[in-house]
Amino acid sequence: MNLETFIDPGLAVHVEESRRTNAERGVRRGPGNADELRSFRVAPAEDNTVVEARGREVPVRILRPEGTPRGVYLDFHAGGFFMGSAAQDDARNQRLANAVGAVVVSVDYRLAPEHPWPAAPDDAETAALWLLDQAGERFGTDRIVIGGFSAGSTLVVTTLLRLRDRGEVARVAGAVLQAGTYDLSGLTPAGRSIADEYFIEAYAGHVRDRTNPDISPVFGDLRGLPEFLMVVGDQDVILEDNLAMAARIVGAGGEVDLKIYPESRHGFTNRDNGMARAAWHDIEQWLAARFS
Repeated sequence: MNLETFIDPGLAVHVEESRRTNAERGVRRGPGNADELRSFRVAPAEDNTVVEARGREVPVRILRPEGTPRGVYLDFHAGGFFMGSAAQDDARNQRLANAVGAVVVSVDYRLAPEHPWPAAPDDAETAALWLLDQAGERFGTDRIVIGGFSAGSTLVVTTLLRLRDRGEVARVAGAVLQAGTYDLSGLTPAGRSIADEYFIEAYAGHVRDRTNPDISPVFGDLRGLPEFLMVVGDQDVILEDNLAMAARIVGAGGEVDLKIYPESRHGFTNRDNGMARAAWHDIEQWLAARFS
């Protein structure tokens, strides 16, 4: 089996456009130190909704679809655990809400280095528990899917593991992982490819053993989790990490729909091109099936 097994041949029509996009953007890296990080940061939104569960609070943004919701999508934004915000995805999340007929709840989890691990997974778990407690009454549906991008995908898996250990994961109908990073320990071949990234030091540099599944979920017991959709580009620096995670989920008896997109780098679903639109169409179709 090779990567072509997971690539839709119909995506070939978007390859040349993706190559042009890659050439225009060049190779980009995130902040390499605290000073650079400050220049990337955006001010937090002032109109978030603060929700509470089990004695903890977290700010979220709630975007409703046109018409009666068929489900709720809990979203964790990207940003390497140290930048980004829920508000930055408002336009995209509103389109998603309308496309699949679901409320999108996006979480403004705390960021490193001011709030290193376990702050982000604590906030992600709090938002999930709030939805499990309140979705039916507040939105008229308790059909919940969890999703995220990059660091947000890591938080999806840590949240599912925490819910599984609480005996509540069966209430989640599925999970969408976009280009997640699942080994921050640097001990796997995939993890070594990003071991020098500043975001790891900012987020978990104080932790002696970063094979803790709450930090690096590829090391976790992945049994008993809901089905996954995994979306990643074939040129993503963390492609191997995603392949390893998919294999571990399947090895634990889980279900994974793995989709790989040609000539696509990290963050390609944020581009305005045919490949990104094709990926979002696949995500929307998968979500619509879970909410039907």
